[in-house]
Amino acid sequence: MVALAEATFAAVERCRRIPGLGLDLDAVTDVWTEMVATPAVEHAQDPRWLHGDLVAENLLLTDGRLSAVLDFGGLSIGDPTVDLVAAWEVLDRPARETFRRLVDVDDPTWEQARAWALALGMMTFPYYWDTMPARCANRLAMVRSVLADAAR
Repeated sequence: MVALAEATFAAVERCRRIPGLGLDLDAVTDVWTEMVATPAVEHAQDPRWLHGDLVAENLLLTDGRLSAVLDFGGLSIGDPTVDLVAAWEVLDRPARETFRRLVDVDDPTWEQARAWALALGMMTFPYYWDTMPARCANRLAMVRSVLADAAR
């Protein structure tokens, strides 16, 4: 998690040079600092298959229902909390609470998933801001959801 912490702080600093990002980067830094101070949930004793990029652009809907998951390029075995990031990108707060209840995760696991959502969102902007505006818009929504949950 140390490498992820450093990469996320670096991404936040690179985001300070993105005109029109419209994100309170000081709030992002504060929330990320709190998340880094929280002990990581260790899934090493029970590693699982994970998609690794379970975000809106990889979810196919038919008639408003999930019909397929795309892009298995990040398929691996490891910490499955990364696959919960979709909760912050595609669900509003009430739906996120329902989702959490249905997947039945404890507080530390949920917080680690939220940290993944913030980290992945922040790393998106410096890399894709000029080339993939739709991806950045989705990740901006994800980061804002994380910040809103942190402000509760």
